[in-house]
Amino acid sequence: MTYIPICAVDEILPDTGVAARIGDRHVAVFRVGAGCFHAIDNIDPRSGASVLARGLVGNLGERVVVASPLYKNHFDLNTGECIEAPEQSVRTHMVHIRDGRVLVALG
Repeated sequence: MTYIPICAVDEILPDTGVAARIGDRHVAVFRVGAGCFHAIDNIDPRSGASVLARGLVGNLGERVVVASPLYKNHFDLNTGECIEAPEQSVRTHMVHIRDGRVLVALG
């Protein structure tokens, strides 16, 4: 598995996301709390826009989610599942932290 460096850990504020492009894939990387990181595809399946990194991070019960800024659908950051429409789920990607840098491997 090849990990691609995205940014420094401190470049992602807690409970926010950043967008990155790895090859032809748009990826959203989220920092939840002080040090939990998740990566999913950044393309909102309903609109086709590369916007999920700009969504609001929060919880639905025990699930950590991001709400799409366009249609407000919620995506589980652990599984990529779209809560409201599972057929519109997104891929998740592996995240690794090394030497203060966030690295992502495409799933």
